[in-house]
Amino acid sequence: MKINWNYIIGTLLVLLVVFLYGFSNLKNSTQKVSDISIEFEQGDNLFMDYQMVNKLLIQNGGTVKNQAKSVINLHNLEANIRSHPMVESASVFLTVDGFLKAEIKQRTPIARVVMNNESYYIDRQAKSMPLSENFSARVLLISGAVKEGNNAEIHQLVTAILNDEFLKEQIIGVEIKPKNEYVLDTRVGDQKIILGKVENLDHKFKNLGLFYIKSMADSTIYKYDSINLKYNKQVVCTNKVDYGK
Repeated sequence: MKINWNYIIGTLLVLLVVFLYGFSNLKNSTQKVSDISIEFEQGDNLFMDYQMVNKLLIQNGGTVKNQAKSVINLHNLEANIRSHPMVESASVFLTVDGFLKAEIKQRTPIARVVMNNESYYIDRQAKSMPLSENFSARVLLISGAVKEGNNAEIHQLVTAILNDEFLKEQIIGVEIKPKNEYVLDTRVGDQKIILGKVENLDHKFKNLGLFYIKSMADSTIYKYDSINLKYNKQVVCTNKVDYGK
């Protein structure tokens, strides 16, 4: 009888692979978390610090360090971090060498609302965001008759300002009037820019840019107290009043 060595060798190799796989899984399941690694996507942990994240990486009332990898609930740990008001997204996973790694993307504020005794950020997703004790972001200040439903409009307006290199430096604040009309505070010239409703922003800011080019070239910009963009196809200005004359 001829022995089929190829069959025997193939069977042994399959059994060996199954054994090694099972052994690897057993070893991996009993391996403990050797350490915790935390990385912030932006590179700077501005609003959160490592200690704050470590407090969120808690399971069964204690730190996950030195717990068996097999009992670590990655989904719950991820959910804990994502529930933090400063976190936009997070990923938690185990590495082959026993590290538990957390990669965190913090939220990005683009404006700060200041009204009465309340203050909060609006982030790049148009969501409200609490202030941080660790860091104060330098962003546009929003004041006046701010309502809860203004987030989308504020986000639209501030995004348009930030996308324009000149306006990003020139506009230092936004005031919302009772009729939901917006007034912009300026750095150069100290004028109020009466924007009106948050609509036709491309057209309004194009007119404003052309006005600035002309008025700054002939230095007439300093004559004006306000710049009104509410009217279609024109910029209407009000002269400053010198009460000393």
